[in-house]
Amino acid sequence: MLREAGAGARPVRRPAELDAVQALIVPGGESTAMWKLADAFDLLEPLRMRIKEGMPAYGSCAGMIMLADRIVDGAAGQQTIGGIDMVVRRNAFGRQVDSFETNLDFAGAPVHAVFIRAPWVESVGPGVDVLGRAEPGDRIVAVRQGPLLATSFHPELTGDTRVHRYFVDMVREL
Repeated sequence: MLREAGAGARPVRRPAELDAVQALIVPGGESTAMWKLADAFDLLEPLRMRIKEGMPAYGSCAGMIMLADRIVDGAAGQQTIGGIDMVVRRNAFGRQVDSFETNLDFAGAPVHAVFIRAPWVESVGPGVDVLGRAEPGDRIVAVRQGPLLATSFHPELTGDTRVHRYFVDMVREL
């Protein structure tokens, strides 16, 4: 998706690899496993530092949880990278069997969104822009705060590069 959006990509698993990138995508997956692995590989503090220093980052699904300053229904002791002034509810849309697809407005453009055991945003601070909402309940599912972007859904599963292009354009504008 990043190559199609005009950017390069490389994996980041260790602090030296983090030092070599200008921006970061925190993918979907399992947020508790991401936290534990980031901690085990001594990446948690370097990630927090880079985010504080203004490194652009995009988190989708579990990545949204990782970029949240506060989470609800996390595992005992679960930590995040933080950076976005929001409260995110983990697995808010339900279990795996409750996964769904829907069309929604993302930053003024219609997108098809895939939600898999997805979080939603319970609340945002004053510096956070809401970029998308989804039913049921008109829940916040896409946000931006400065160089940080997060979505509850997985745009990489649709073949539509608009969300990734939005992020790449964000990075280029900074």
